Amino acid sequence: MPDIFGPVVDFLNSTHVVEQIREIDAKGLFTNAWFLIPFLSFLGYKLYKQDVNALVLTGIAVGLWLFSGSSYMAGLVVGGHIQIGKILPVAFVFIGAIAVVVYFLFMRSD
Repeated sequence: MPDIFGPVVDFLNSTHVVEQIREIDAKGLFTNAWFLIPFLSFLGYKLYKQDVNALVLTGIAVGLWLFSGSSYMAGLVVGGHIQIGKILPVAFVFIGAIAVVVYFLFMRSD
């Protein structure tokens, strides 16, 4: 079984995918046509199909991704110590996102 995952791990290491995920450049991503055209096509298709669930979940995913890379999150840990005053707003953002996801996936009827 480990022989199956060997080429995949080698491919991920050779393409430096993990480092690229760690060093996210939102401005560069949203100005790159190789990302923007398929992403806008996906959003346009979901708008055409009126799939509100997918649109909301995509919006939450993009919003949380942008929030996690913001300067507010960068200041959450200073000098190896967590800033206690900043934990509560972060928790509320992520708990709110989880609540919206649960609502749209399980409680909302189509």
